[in-house]
Amino acid sequence: MAGEKGPGRFQQVGMEMKWSWGGAPLKFGAQMTKGGTISVTRVDFLVSGLSLRREDGSWLETGGWFACFKGADGLSQALLEGVPAQVYTGLRFKVGVKPEVGQGDPNRWPAGHALHPLVNGLHWGWQGGYIFMAMEGHWPQSGGEPGGFSYHLAGEQSLMAVTLEGRLDLRSGGTVGLDLDVAKVLGGLDPAVFGESTHSREGDPRAATLRIRVEQAFRLTGVKPEVWQDPVVVSAPSSTAAHGTPYPLQFSRRLPQVKLPPDNRPTLEGVNLGRALFHDPRLSVNNTQSCASCHDRRAAFADAGKRFSLGADGLPGKRNAMPLFNLAWQAEFFWDGRTRRLRDQVLEPIQDPLEMHQPLDLAVGKLAADPAYPGEFEAAFGTAGITAERLGLALEQFLLTQVSQDSKFDQALRGATKLTAVEQRGLELFVTEHDPARNLRGADCFHCHGGALFSNQGFANNGLDAAPLPGRQAVTGLGSDAGKFRVPPLRNIAVTGPYMHDGRFATLAEVIDHYDHGVHRTATLDPNLAKHPAAGLGLGAADKAALIAFLHTLTDQAFLRQGSISAASLSKP
Repeated sequence: MAGEKGPGRFQQVGMEMKWSWGGAPLKFGAQMTKGGTISVTRVDFLVSGLSLRREDGSWLETGGWFACFKGADGLSQALLEGVPAQVYTGLRFKVGVKPEVGQGDPNRWPAGHALHPLVNGLHWGWQGGYIFMAMEGHWPQSGGEPGGFSYHLAGEQSLMAVTLEGRLDLRSGGTVGLDLDVAKVLGGLDPAVFGESTHSREGDPRAATLRIRVEQAFRLTGVKPEVWQDPVVVSAPSSTAAHGTPYPLQFSRRLPQVKLPPDNRPTLEGVNLGRALFHDPRLSVNNTQSCASCHDRRAAFADAGKRFSLGADGLPGKRNAMPLFNLAWQAEFFWDGRTRRLRDQVLEPIQDPLEMHQPLDLAVGKLAADPAYPGEFEAAFGTAGITAERLGLALEQFLLTQVSQDSKFDQALRGATKLTAVEQRGLELFVTEHDPARNLRGADCFHCHGGALFSNQGFANNGLDAAPLPGRQAVTGLGSDAGKFRVPPLRNIAVTGPYMHDGRFATLAEVIDHYDHGVHRTATLDPNLAKHPAAGLGLGAADKAALIAFLHTLTDQAFLRQGSISAASLSKP
């Protein structure tokens, strides 16, 4: 906290945000009724500049404090360090950030920080600046088909100021409770009249109306006493911890900062072991198939040209093989996100009956019988022993080092080359909202594929089927997740076809045609697609060709050719 003078006792204070609808808890994805039926799927926002009012009326200001709250994702808590232990009579904060922060480099923030692009998902990528609040969902159109709304508030004119009155006894710490009544923001609005979207452009009255509503929708719910956790028992260091020469990973400053696993940081020995394992067919039941059999570097580790890869027994899989790069930024794996750690994900294909079809104990036995592997495992982990856990850790290390960051597009951003006029037109279409009512006619790709990673790292129903498959729903059990699959990165997209979770589209032209006029409107369709006109985007042949030209600039030729790094090569000048 800034501005506090003199000695005293200081507390760590928590903040907990809740979302409601007219006094009842908001159920994301469920229909809420107040002046009309509406389904809210997203209410995410940034908060800055929290201040507490002392009993004498003066304000205790914070310096450099930010928080991100994401309702549907359960990101509802934040911490405020160093708060003097006393009673306060109110608080105030901003929804949004000042221009100097909003227009600054988003990649300067460390992994886990509220302003890190992958934490908040609210940065507009190359268009500049953070979205302060994103509200999205569905509403019924005439004829019963679900429409969509997408309200994004941003820019200095949308910076919102909230002041809340109430006694806050923080003499013993605690958690300050806040509530956002979404009905006060969206209740009574008819998107058909109000408009399906706003992106806070100058002169848009919808943004001004929503800003005022947001400022009036918060309330203070009080302070909950601090409940301390049981003492943490520090266990002995894991015997699987990485051991060896640190791997020289270099990340472009255009990419978000990354947090590598603290118990499995890549080393030269571990990465080289993982590379050997990735290419070893003995991980399959009949010694015919390696991980690389279905993940070819020349195709950015996808299985080029195949809808479904064939397993060791010649059986087709159920999903299209995903490309494997920039996994260090990914928090959930597989098309449905059922695995949260890369070291666990890599072991599933080995055991899957449709893939390599081999029990892990048999795979470990084969590796132990090889004269070279015992020494390589010991070099990587510091002690002797080959286990399934170490197999997963070595593969994880190798895959964490597969970073794609030097495409023609990247080179153009740093001034080393220039995009052609056609490629530049494709980029313009890519980042332009499709909003014919305001004479904006773009391809609207950036909502899901914006940012330096070209993926929001989330899951979405992109309208592939009139009767959606479970997808993400099979993992979460939520009906609101029906038809949702991982939003894949578009880097190297020109070499990773066929496309979608089932490889149904053979070419990028087919993919663009789908988004142009082939989207099926279902209850869980992503709101940023559902808000488009029923007739589609209406892209012309020249614009479609420009989009494809731009997508080709995302191919990283150096990554596709990348070789291994050895300890010997590091020692050379």
